[in-house]
Amino acid sequence: MGVAHGSSLLIYALVAIAALILLITRFKVYPFLVLIIVSLLLGLAVGMPMDQIVKSFETGNGNTLGHIAIVVGLGTMLGKMMAESGGAERIATTLIRWFGEKNIHWAMMCVAVIVGLPVFFEVGFVLLIPIAFNVAKRTGKSLLLIGLPMVAGLSVVHGLIPPHPAALLAVQAYHADIGRTIAYGLIVGIPTAIVAGPLFALFIHRFIKLPENNPLSAQFVSKADPKPDSELPSFGITLFTILLPVILMLVGSWADLVFAPKTLPNNLLHFIGTSDVALLIAVLVSFWTFGAQRGFNREQIQKFCGDCLAPIAGITLIVGAGGGFGRVLMDSGVSKQIVELAQTAHLSPLLLGWLVAALIRLATGSATVAMTTACGIVAPIASAAGVTVQPELLVLATGSGSLIFSHVNDGGFWLIKEYFGMTVGQTFKTWSLLETIISLLGLGLTFALSAVV
Repeated sequence: MGVAHGSSLLIYALVAIAALILLITRFKVYPFLVLIIVSLLLGLAVGMPMDQIVKSFETGNGNTLGHIAIVVGLGTMLGKMMAESGGAERIATTLIRWFGEKNIHWAMMCVAVIVGLPVFFEVGFVLLIPIAFNVAKRTGKSLLLIGLPMVAGLSVVHGLIPPHPAALLAVQAYHADIGRTIAYGLIVGIPTAIVAGPLFALFIHRFIKLPENNPLSAQFVSKADPKPDSELPSFGITLFTILLPVILMLVGSWADLVFAPKTLPNNLLHFIGTSDVALLIAVLVSFWTFGAQRGFNREQIQKFCGDCLAPIAGITLIVGAGGGFGRVLMDSGVSKQIVELAQTAHLSPLLLGWLVAALIRLATGSATVAMTTACGIVAPIASAAGVTVQPELLVLATGSGSLIFSHVNDGGFWLIKEYFGMTVGQTFKTWSLLETIISLLGLGLTFALSAVV
């Protein structure tokens, strides 16, 4: 059997994605199993060497889990400590008091934009989801109305605004000015987040009914009556603890400005600024701020940590398998085929940046992979063509493209489906649509900005 080439590769990939969606939605096969089976069959169908197929899947699975398993594990522990101590309740009540119940979806978007800046989407999500569950319980509103503005805020900063890691990579690839990219990113990103977050949530939550009972919500919302104010940790302490990983990551990204590269203090700041170490430090601090200070003993804190990991085991496996599927798509040559298609289409650099990133995102599921790969392809084309387009705008166009239509090969898709307790179909109607709004509106506003600056 020969190796598939050209358009037949793309057809196989489309068939694989369609089969995946059908098996999960229609035949209710467990997503983890479906992702493995479809990945292996796709590898066989396109004629990858048999010994390579499993290796490819394992590599993608391992690379995704290497980052996400640690992040989700530590983030969930931090969330559990915040929930048990009453910290999530404190932030929920304070936000409700400041913004009012009517405007709580705006509050969630603002918090997500701040928390999301230096952290990967998944990190921001696991830090904030306990607050979303608590706000939803407090206000009696749909989790979608609270949660969608939050994920919109996180997603916009992920794709458009440095010092987010993905956006920073694009700034380097296009030799853009970081300060100007942040300014333009905010001009494009804030209106985009408003439309895709609070406004879209207000519209869509009327049409989608979430199940009454969400097992994950029980992890983060205490069953007991609300504690009296005096028994909750203060807003300042709670905010400090939850923002600690964010602060450490920011400090890490500024290390080169403060100390000469390769010196011990510089290396140390970079070390504590990695998401894994920053979250670990925050979890240890939370044992004191949310644990010992609130009167919990060591056994209770140990129990919280153990209890909260069981419900996320399934999610973590599914997210990893999504990464494995993405890798098989990459190694089978599908991603390369998409790139060649885009290059023959002679488009404006902004549209080319957006399109290449969008196609890679659809094929691999990862916004970060889409952004980094697209920059590598588009930067030389743009400079060879001698086109006068501002590199900062190229960063935004590529970032917007990397966020389009998150679907079954994206770890974030499964994370949101499981935490919100939605079906695959509901996740398409909410999360996938929200991501597409961000992508298209981001591109439109980037074009508008390019006409002005």
